[in-house]
Amino acid sequence: MGKLIQVPDSEATLFEDTTEPTPGANLRLLIVEADGGSRGNPGHAGYGALVRDPETGTILVEKAAYLGKASNNVAEYSGLVAGLELADRIDSGARIHVKMDSKLVVEQMEGRWKIKHADMRSLAMQARKTVDPRRVSYEWIPRERNKDADRLSNEAMDAGMAGVDWVPREVSAQEPGPSASTAAAPKQPQATGTLHHVEVWVANLQEAKDSLGWLLERLGFQPKDQWNDGASWAGAGIYVVIESGPDVAAEPHQRRRPGVNHLAFNAGSRAEVDLLARRAASHGWSLLFADRHPFAGGPDHYAAYVENSEGFEVELVAQADA
Repeated sequence: MGKLIQVPDSEATLFEDTTEPTPGANLRLLIVEADGGSRGNPGHAGYGALVRDPETGTILVEKAAYLGKASNNVAEYSGLVAGLELADRIDSGARIHVKMDSKLVVEQMEGRWKIKHADMRSLAMQARKTVDPRRVSYEWIPRERNKDADRLSNEAMDAGMAGVDWVPREVSAQEPGPSASTAAAPKQPQATGTLHHVEVWVANLQEAKDSLGWLLERLGFQPKDQWNDGASWAGAGIYVVIESGPDVAAEPHQRRRPGVNHLAFNAGSRAEVDLLARRAASHGWSLLFADRHPFAGGPDHYAAYVENSEGFEVELVAQADA
């Protein structure tokens, strides 16, 4: 006999399980993390979803999309559906453990809470048709443990509101997740005279990782190494180190003093520079030279100049022909 979860009659078809367990089913486990959001509820909405290897914490694939005007709950369900589809493509026989910070979605998909909204019912049915429900388990997690999916959903909303497509970052096969501390770095070019790496000393390592580290990852750099007083990111043939510790002088950074003033990165098209500058405001960055933005560097130089809480400056340069 199939298993029938006890729910109201109006929802019996959503939760009915009519097939027998498959003997010798693939026991591989994949972790899905999903989130969705709406600015206005309903308002500009988007979702984010990713699949993670539970043993290494590596992100295997991630996806985000702008939904136009929708409710927060519809966005969260859309993220769930996308995450299940991603996991099923990786391994159509794997067990899937879904982690979300939406208590509503988790309880409804477990069959404990009634689904009243028609759009949500449709999405819940789609989720159950995407993957055999017997392969899926659900877990509610606090918002602070769902940061990657939250990042993706916000990136999707930012892109949609700016009228540009969301562009996925290149996920490294060695990218560390919450359970991993290090990742292999891309091989560096050996040509004499090229820049090898940049080391930035900071007073507060965590704040620097939250601002500069976040920005580096948005620019395509991948986490490389981590240690007690520092971390590094590799990409574009170089790597960038952020380091704190007892050797750092107890005084604020001042870019106007003799020495390196700022770092400048190619950041894509003008629309991508604008989007990144807006998104950076939620990660500890503020816009410099606002009265002259985006031509603070001159009428032929389109760029955003941003500064973090420690006074460190980064220039995000748009491609000349973009």
